[in-house]
Amino acid sequence: MSAPVGPVAVFVAVRKWGTPVLNGQMKIRAETPSDYETIYRLTKAAFDPMPFSDGTEADAITVLREDGDLTLSLVATGDAGLLGHIAFSPVFVDGHRDGWFGLGPVSVWPHLQRTGIGSALVKEGLSRLRQMRADGCVLIGDPRYLQPLRFRVGQRARVSRPSKPTGSVACVW
Repeated sequence: MSAPVGPVAVFVAVRKWGTPVLNGQMKIRAETPSDYETIYRLTKAAFDPMPFSDGTEADAITVLREDGDLTLSLVATGDAGLLGHIAFSPVFVDGHRDGWFGLGPVSVWPHLQRTGIGSALVKEGLSRLRQMRADGCVLIGDPRYLQPLRFRVGQRARVSRPSKPTGSVACVW
């Protein structure tokens, strides 16, 4: 399976607490090797203040990439550079692979969170998974963050990445 390569332009005009944060064109494209260091720093910054984070999210992306298990890795870019990132990788659900993918982590710089960048990344990523004929996508983590994007709390199942057990399904698409 290969994902479409071209960038997608998304016009955004969003506000955070009444202050314009981002106006203009935001592009969503596949990551390139020149993005790796910024993705690592971005992911650390995005998850560091989160009470549910175990601090391994940035390292997990690196491991998935090195193991060839980062099926889809998208970045949102704008005038200020790289704004956000999302990762999708294959997962086993109850021991079966069957075309399922795990979403996560999704990261946006802290000062740009809650502006629609993460939502745009999720929507574009799911669209590309559909184009790849994926059977489904699971969120491993806190379902409150992605239920507004039409994920639903799923029946509990054992989910693992190719290299290690991960946990239970929180949401499915």
